[in-house]
Amino acid sequence: MNNKGSKVLAGLCALAATSLWAAPVRAQAAEIKEKPPMYTYVSNWNIPRARWTEMEKSGAATHKILDKAVAAGTLVAYGDDLNLIHQADGSTHDSFWSAMSMAGVLNVLDEFYKSGTTTSAVLSSATKHWDGLYVSRFYNWHSGSWHGAYTHGASYKLKADAPDNAVDMLSKNFIAPLLEKLLADGTLYEYEVDVEAVHTQDPGTFWIFFIAANAEGLDKVNAALRESLKVNSFAGPAFNSMVDFAPHRDYLSRTDATYK
Repeated sequence: MNNKGSKVLAGLCALAATSLWAAPVRAQAAEIKEKPPMYTYVSNWNIPRARWTEMEKSGAATHKILDKAVAAGTLVAYGDDLNLIHQADGSTHDSFWSAMSMAGVLNVLDEFYKSGTTTSAVLSSATKHWDGLYVSRFYNWHSGSWHGAYTHGASYKLKADAPDNAVDMLSKNFIAPLLEKLLADGTLYEYEVDVEAVHTQDPGTFWIFFIAANAEGLDKVNAALRESLKVNSFAGPAFNSMVDFAPHRDYLSRTDATYK
């Protein structure tokens, strides 16, 4: 969801590729199946620092619309992110909402336009703004609402000669199984592997996002990856064979989110 850090997710994806050769991991992968598509709309904003408090307060009006949509079953999740690693051309804030259909996310967007929230004073002060529409078939979450969690993510681009189903293979064979374990022990609240549903970037780009319950959760993910990498010596070469690291980017934010 947005550009959602580097060594952690590089290790995660590298480790994922290892599973293509590791028999025990292949056996584990049988438990992971592709799910119905989940669509996520992300609206990114670069808000002047003097208006960050106003941006936080502006969420009340939009949350009324989003809560209603969750209650009606139109949405399965929504949230707001405050970027912690600022870039000159990046965003300071983003908002996202997810549904099990493209119509679900777009109908909620239409509600925002009708309500006038998209032209509020604080949003109109943004120096930059852009949107994205993503789709995921590998995801999971705990139900609930959280304040001040940590979202950690990264974008990667497949090489031109990577298999057509490279993202599916990586997701089934290691990314999802590993993150499922961290979800089960409470380290993570949510994870997803995304590609664009409407392409505004290279079609070979994919994203991995997870929401950690706290800052210590980020360390737990790092520790789990380091331990796994010790016993998977083919990880780096395998992943390097499929991914072009030049356009790789990371994201770290504080997140308020609700998942149904």
